Order: sequence, then structure tokens, then C-alpha cells
Amino acid sequence: MYTEDDLLMLSALQHYLFCPRQCALIHIEQSWEENRLTAEGRILHERVHTAGRESRRDIKLEFDLPLRSLRLGISGRADVVEFHLQDNGIWQPYPVEYKRGRPKKDDSDRVQLCAQALCLEEMLDISVPAGALFYGKKHRRTEVTFDKELTDKTIATADNLHKLVASGITPPPEYSKKCKSCSFVSICLPKAMAKKRRVHKYLTRMTAT
Repeated sequence: MYTEDDLLMLSALQHYLFCPRQCALIHIEQSWEENRLTAEGRILHERVHTAGRESRRDIKLEFDLPLRSLRLGISGRADVVEFHLQDNGIWQPYPVEYKRGRPKKDDSDRVQLCAQALCLEEMLDISVPAGALFYGKKHRRTEVTFDKELTDKTIATADNLHKLVASGITPPPEYSKKCKSCSFVSICLPKAMAKKRRVHKYLTRMTAT
């Protein structure tokens, strides 16, 4: 169990899975760069967060709901948590996270949503078996089941995130296709840094012989 002083941002889990170096630039070096994609995502979340509260007969919607888990050592806010009235009179939480683009090939969005569910379980002492991701490009939800595999990956990611931040070390860049859409590309300089490392390794080998 972590303490209040140990809590890291829930969104850092997604940053870590997307790229540990980007995560370190944000959460260790306190850097931030915005491009068109991040601006569109920020505006989308701001619109959702200012929606307030809605209530219907068998469903309640809470927007921008504060979340926290001492087990994972994270805190943040959920875009929307729907509470569905069950036959037994219990209001079942169902987190919904809004994303501007399309479903990702990796698990970063699913892990972020699962972390929200684990926070809700800890805070409300109730099982949260599923939630949804709403992608702006598709304009529809993708339901996510929080099975053991996803839950274990979320817990492991939170542990790795804390280890990264505690180390205070920013990992070296690893250039890939996803670098093209990253807002940190002008700070990270993955191609230039990777070339510099190759030159350093070459010189090291040459001087060692």
C-alpha cells in the first residue's frame, strides 16, 4: 500500500505503456509539449468534464469524478462514471473514458480504464467488471471487460511506473513509427539521439581493440 505522498497521476500509466521515455519526460522532468492531437484530446476531455451531473430513473452519470487507489499508488479523474441501478437495488459503477482518435493496437487505453475501475473498487468496495472507451473517430463505444489478464497488467504497469519515477532516470530514446505522432519528438530527438548512441558504441569498440 502506498501513502498519499506517493500517489502518481493515473494518466501516467498510459504514458508509460506508450513510451517510458515520454512518461519520464512528463513525470520526472516535468516537461510538456502540445501538438494538434494532444490539443484535440484536451478539448474533448474539457467538454466532458464540464458536463456536470445527470440523473435518470435507472442511471446516474458523474462527470470528472475524482479517483484514488492506495493499492496502485495513483490518483486522477474519470471522464464519466455511469451508475446503473441493479435489480438488487445496488448502483453498479461503469467507467467511460473518452479518446479523440481510434482504438489503439496496444493496451494503454484499456489499462488506463482498468485502473479507473480498480480505483472505484477500492473506494466503493464493490466489484467493477466492465467499462467502455469512447473513440471520437468512430463515435461509438468499445466495451472493455476487466479480466484477470488486464487487471494483472494494470497492477504491473503501476508498479513499473513507480519504479521508473523513483529511479529519477529518463530512459534513452527508441525510435519507432509512433514517434511521428508524439508531441515530444522535438524534445526527445529520437533519431538524433539513437545515432549519437551508435557512434558512441562504435568509438568504444574501436578504442577497446
